Amino acid sequence: MPSLGADMEAGKLIAWKIKPGDRVKRGDIVAEVETEKADIDVEIFATGTVHELLVEPGQKVPVGTVLAKILEEGESAAPAPAVSAPAPERLRISPLAKKLAAELGVDVGLIRGTGAGGAITREDVERAAAAKPAEKPAIAPADFQAGMRRAIAAAMARSNREIPHYYLETHIDMHRALEWLQTENLKRTVKERILPAVLLIRAVIRGLKDIPELNAYWSNDRLEMKESVNVGFAISLRQGGLITPAIMNADQKNLDQLMAALSDLIVRAREGHLRSSEISEGTITITNLGDLGVETVHGVIYPPQVALVGFGRIQERPWAANGMLGVRPVLTATLAGDHRATDGRRGAQFLQALDRYLQEPEKL
Repeated sequence: MPSLGADMEAGKLIAWKIKPGDRVKRGDIVAEVETEKADIDVEIFATGTVHELLVEPGQKVPVGTVLAKILEEGESAAPAPAVSAPAPERLRISPLAKKLAAELGVDVGLIRGTGAGGAITREDVERAAAAKPAEKPAIAPADFQAGMRRAIAAAMARSNREIPHYYLETHIDMHRALEWLQTENLKRTVKERILPAVLLIRAVIRGLKDIPELNAYWSNDRLEMKESVNVGFAISLRQGGLITPAIMNADQKNLDQLMAALSDLIVRAREGHLRSSEISEGTITITNLGDLGVETVHGVIYPPQVALVGFGRIQERPWAANGMLGVRPVLTATLAGDHRATDGRRGAQFLQALDRYLQEPEKL
């Protein structure tokens, strides 16, 4: 059972997407798991053949529990004792029982018949249907929100308890970035247009290349810097609550690819089709509340990450440049940093880099 967040202690297996004997490769979706925040598609991190499934759908097990055994390339299971294969036995079932099984969705191959000579009867089918696991009930909005709030509270309590936060804030003149974006979008169809949020994501990525200590985990009392930039982006869910899945390998994507990845992530987050890596492997988080009119965001870091970037609303403000006073669209950007990993000076250098890259949007 994978850990899908600092607050997660256990998860419920909803369904397997594989069976013994199936070939799988790294990244394949193999199971669906229920957590308090969302249902997650679990990926596999090995290539090989499914040997055995160890947990049944409906079971809730602690994080770290082995769910299945995979035989990797060149690996074989312990040989079973040699025995003669019995001749296949012809299934005996009455026409009425067979029809009823089809109507009720019962697999007759799993029924042990109690009729004459082991034949499957109508009563056998009815008993099997009654014993079938019930369909997963829809979660009432109030129950979902209560579970979501518990999960968020646990993660944030751990963050405040364990992480010595420091906060920095700066204001960024966005007129060059917005003018460039407007000109660029006029060349595109409506579907191809880029949102301002994508420029911000790209600028954060560029800034992390300058200050790589912020793209890291604090684990086992030391800083573990990450090569790939997996940008977590806070997304509000329709049924309430917040989730922060990551755009994986965001540093390898251009603006168009980031726009497509962000749109896809938002849709899948709200439909409940996120992948486990998107939940558990974010290396930094961005929260953008500007669309709600918020001017300044002071976020709480998601452990084991060591930084969170917040963006507020872009609003017109008096702005002095080159000795002249005018009105410019201004963005408030904040950084929450983990003092164990970096200090205020390095955080300030990151915000400087962020500003610098947004003044040259054509290079993003």
